[in-house]
Amino acid sequence: MSSRPDTGRRDGGGRAGGRAAGGQAVVLGAGLAGMFAAAALSRHMERVVVVERDRLPEGPEWRRGVPQSRHAHNLMTAGHTAMNRLLPGVRDELRDAGMVEVGMPRDMLLLTAGGWMPRFTTPLFMMTSSRDLIDWVVRDRLHADPKVEFLEETEAVGLLTEGPRHAEVRGVRVRGRDASREAGRGEPYEIEADFVVDATGRRSRTPEWLRAMGYETPAESVVDAQVAYSTCVFDPPPGHEADWNCVLLQSTPDAPRQGILNPIEGGRWMVSLAAMGGERPPLDHDGFLGYARTLRSPVLYDTLVKARPVGPVHGSGRTENRRRHYERLRRWPERFLVLGDGAGALNPSYGQGMSVAACSAVALDEALAAAGGPAGVASGMRKKVARCIDTAWAIAATGDLGYPWAINDAGLSTRMKLRYLYRVVGASAWSRPAARALLDLNQMVSSPAAVFRPRVVTAVLRGSRKVSDLPPALAERPPLTHAELP
Repeated sequence: MSSRPDTGRRDGGGRAGGRAAGGQAVVLGAGLAGMFAAAALSRHMERVVVVERDRLPEGPEWRRGVPQSRHAHNLMTAGHTAMNRLLPGVRDELRDAGMVEVGMPRDMLLLTAGGWMPRFTTPLFMMTSSRDLIDWVVRDRLHADPKVEFLEETEAVGLLTEGPRHAEVRGVRVRGRDASREAGRGEPYEIEADFVVDATGRRSRTPEWLRAMGYETPAESVVDAQVAYSTCVFDPPPGHEADWNCVLLQSTPDAPRQGILNPIEGGRWMVSLAAMGGERPPLDHDGFLGYARTLRSPVLYDTLVKARPVGPVHGSGRTENRRRHYERLRRWPERFLVLGDGAGALNPSYGQGMSVAACSAVALDEALAAAGGPAGVASGMRKKVARCIDTAWAIAATGDLGYPWAINDAGLSTRMKLRYLYRVVGASAWSRPAARALLDLNQMVSSPAAVFRPRVVTAVLRGSRKVSDLPPALAERPPLTHAELP
């Protein structure tokens, strides 16, 4: 465990420590959103303290505070580009550690709701590995930064404020783990800060902290397709060869089951199966394989039937899209910001959460650079964070609205957007412009306006065409037959 840093703490009866010369920032949470925020803040602050409830592992290992870490994770094009900007060279470090590039859509068998997406070459690529490996590589980079310190086995219990009506945050109140006490926690103490970021995820306590300080709490938008996951890691069959390295069989409202095969470090596959509408996929190996057989295409099952499972099947079930609209609040405490899932949590099926966190941290870096420091940054950053969420929300939440159990009060505007989006998805099975627009949106390199490009609108107006039931090969090769599929 990291040693406790000298944070300018105030214990009961003790003398308050001063803020570090040049400024000190505190980040709550050592998940990726918190670490990206720390990377951005370290460019502008003298010291950054990352407060984390868990004891952090020394290598790429699971920890309780990242509940989705045992499931498939993707870094979208915008995400790994933003990461590399925050931590120059980290993309190469991820590759060296075993992260795999998946050219989009060249290297993927992608069955959308409209059919198989054609496979062609673009500059877009996502990167896949276990979440534990990504966290470890980023954490290792931050450990090497003398400005960044980790305060482990410690949780935040409140904000410190000053000024009329709690106008400005000046630090946090925390408490560490103490096994000698009945509650398992020590006495609270204070850490002063010139800027505080809450990156504690879906369980963020910011709404109750705001309420206690006399602020309004944010309105929430929730779209819940009631998704549950099962995930297992496999060794590929001996001699396995294919012209793809990733498979995604998306669900539809009529067939609400999904499967993804991601290549990960060590030459293995991480396979996640999802069920919608309250159903849960099996958590045993035989049931897992049988469930894969019920997906919209047999490709994934046929691929796994000769593969060898490595380790148990893990399940997970909290996956709703949930936005807290901090950008709409009239009053906001200065020097305080919420990033990551605490501001906008997305259905993990779409693989965009890490990328949203990285892009939000880049926006914070830019805002701090423009302002020359943390003063006056927090209020305006709320809208910038919301814009980072908007692009992913357009795919994740809007897509989930297609499931009748996800929401009951979708208005006319929402229904029209959803109908148009599904027509774009349908056209993507035969129209490269439509496919590219969806990919640009999914990879977060374009705004939702991408689906209204003239050639995409033209494809939508032409209507559907009959498409192959078989996954397409690379553009320059003839289509595969079932017999040729591995």
